[in-house]
Amino acid sequence: MEPEEEQLEHAVILLNEKLLGIVLGFLTGAGLFLMTNFLVLKGGPHVGAHLGMLSNFFPGYRVTFLGSIIGFCYAFVVGWLIGVVLGAVYNKVARA
Repeated sequence: MEPEEEQLEHAVILLNEKLLGIVLGFLTGAGLFLMTNFLVLKGGPHVGAHLGMLSNFFPGYRVTFLGSIIGFCYAFVVGWLIGVVLGAVYNKVARA
């Protein structure tokens, strides 16, 4: 291979860990935010009983609008950590 092609191939293979973390963080946060608000709008006698169990892991989270904002923050951090670790492991394997 020519040196330019090797550089291009190497650049395409590696992931930007921080960007992957931000994207996964936003997706997980937005997902929890939307699910919580959907259940709040839907209403009913036992609103989000299963989703409410996340309060065991995310202190302050409840199936309310304010809880959806708190849950977004927690889920964003968890998604960001997963993205950064996933990107780092992928990059380490790709370099090998």
